[in-house]
Amino acid sequence: MGMGAALSSLRQGLATWGCDPRPEARAAFEQSGGRATSSVAELARHCDVVLVLVLNAEQTAEVLFGDQGLAAALKPGGVVVCSATVDPSLPPVWEERLAQSGHWLIDGPVSGGAKKAAAGQMTMMASGKPEAFAAAGQVLEAFAGKVYRLGDKAGIGSTVKMVNQHLAGVHIATACEAMALGMRAGADPRQLYDVICNSAGMSWMFENRVPHILDGDYTPLSAVNIFVKDLGIVLDAARQLKFPLPLAAAAHQLYLATAAMGLGDEDDSAVVKLYAQMAGLNLPQAVKGVE
Repeated sequence: MGMGAALSSLRQGLATWGCDPRPEARAAFEQSGGRATSSVAELARHCDVVLVLVLNAEQTAEVLFGDQGLAAALKPGGVVVCSATVDPSLPPVWEERLAQSGHWLIDGPVSGGAKKAAAGQMTMMASGKPEAFAAAGQVLEAFAGKVYRLGDKAGIGSTVKMVNQHLAGVHIATACEAMALGMRAGADPRQLYDVICNSAGMSWMFENRVPHILDGDYTPLSAVNIFVKDLGIVLDAARQLKFPLPLAAAAHQLYLATAAMGLGDEDDSAVVKLYAQMAGLNLPQAVKGVE
């Protein structure tokens, strides 16, 4: 998603730097007309607005406050947009720490996956001080098709993203369960998919993820381990609120069980393999030699 956002910014005419530890990613971005580095500090010296799109809260904190992090290297008045899915209690802490070094924070998690990132059509759930949005200018719109300004303090954006991940995680697990049920009962999986996509039971996640199952392709566009993490965040927050989430808890167990099978790095639609193992199903296989 970070590469997609950076390329989308380039297409909008913004001078854009990318930071990635992988030399192949840096080379690909530079071939597209951007500039790239493996150093967060170097990136910060060239940028007024920095989008942090990493895996989790730990990586975000390291980018922000590590020895060569943004807090130490970004020019005064710079804006940091934190877009990883994290516990909503963390962005307010980061906002306060960045304010002490003269920087603004926008709590801006995103949704849409790699495909929408590449098209510049992600949805951003953003919150932060009005001054932060003013300093960011039109940068957010360069890589996000929809930017929802949800409040004037960090944490609100991550709260809304948490709710989104609750729904997304449950929908994917349910899609896998439903397809396995249909196949076990003898339905043709492609016909089943087509019918559901044109019926009331359809969801965006069903429409988007089931083709991975039909093609036997579990290349991770979003991995099982992502929802082990994200639904864990949802459940932890709900526990603090003393709010019951039985559906999210059940879905989380499915992702955990799939990860325990050694499939944590596969696409999240690999949850269907858990059902296949339990029910003795033969899932569709990838066609060899076909691109």
